[in-house]
Amino acid sequence: MTIRPLRFGIWALVHGSRAAYQDPEEPYDASWERNRDLVVAAEALGYDSTLIAQHTINPHQEDLDQLEAWSAAAALAALTSRIEIIAAIKPYLYHPVVLAKLALGIENISRGRFAINLVNAWNRPEFDKAGIGFAEHDARYAYGREWIAVVSRLMQGERLTYKGEHFDVRDYVLRPGSLYRPRPLIYVGGESEPARALVADHGDVWFINGQPLDDVAGLIADVAARPRATVPLRFGLSAFVIARQTRAEAEAAYQRLLDLSKKDAPMKAIQKQNTDPKAVMMQTMLKSARVGSNGGTAAGLVGSYDEVAARIQGFHAAGIELFMLQFQPFEAEMERFAKEIIPRVRAQSPAGDKLAHPAGSR
Repeated sequence: MTIRPLRFGIWALVHGSRAAYQDPEEPYDASWERNRDLVVAAEALGYDSTLIAQHTINPHQEDLDQLEAWSAAAALAALTSRIEIIAAIKPYLYHPVVLAKLALGIENISRGRFAINLVNAWNRPEFDKAGIGFAEHDARYAYGREWIAVVSRLMQGERLTYKGEHFDVRDYVLRPGSLYRPRPLIYVGGESEPARALVADHGDVWFINGQPLDDVAGLIADVAARPRATVPLRFGLSAFVIARQTRAEAEAAYQRLLDLSKKDAPMKAIQKQNTDPKAVMMQTMLKSARVGSNGGTAAGLVGSYDEVAARIQGFHAAGIELFMLQFQPFEAEMERFAKEIIPRVRAQSPAGDKLAHPAGSR
């Protein structure tokens, strides 16, 4: 397996803090202004990518603000010049023809820096309350498989006629196509068997939720061994980082966030009630105490600067190319990581392994 150069990205704060909502060091703020400033700052600090999660209503507490992903992605595409912009998408919310057109528009606004992240949903009220309905887990993946087959071909500029169980597309072509490469990249999340099969067939990059190195290596080995008709699959990992000069300082900072996160127990109970129990992401997150979403600190990036840099290298050796990172307080810790960890990782990397943004590569 070819291991590509490391990249680092950040989760946009589309529904506020990632670890604890009642943190005096990071008051709740999911505004466009904060996210704009956050991503612009991340680009200036050298980060390579940002992921904008998609929800129509806040998945933790419905009276809290929730940034809309796709309008924000379009705006960020116009305000930045280098950073990759990934917008998540839940297939049931957009017809594939409409979504492909939106994706190509942002692709060209960004000059070839846009990607979609296909996720098949876990938050039931988002769909039920809209009258869309929340299909059974494997049925959602079957729908998503057909959906992405249409989207991918339209994003490539193909004149498409497609008849399936869910879609009937006739002699459809979108112009302009991508002016910078064959099409936007396709990231896929999810770790169930249907998710693994889908990413092997249709994805460019598989997003894995934060978890220990051995577990991540096993997931990569399973999916990397599956037949593909295109270039080899690439891999990304979500992780919450707490890095300090010493391990003791990092552990103290972790304990502070863990204690604060316990105050969010009522909203976590609501989230659990609203979540599809078959969603592997949630099963993974229940394995151990941790802070952050999508596995959070379960990836083990808590420790001294040198320890965190070494653990990142371990994941990279296993095949992880892109680390999609969370912090709290986000802005200060994002800057700390850029100044303390990225130089250490670069120093440990083999000769020629540059930490550079390959937005136009496939």
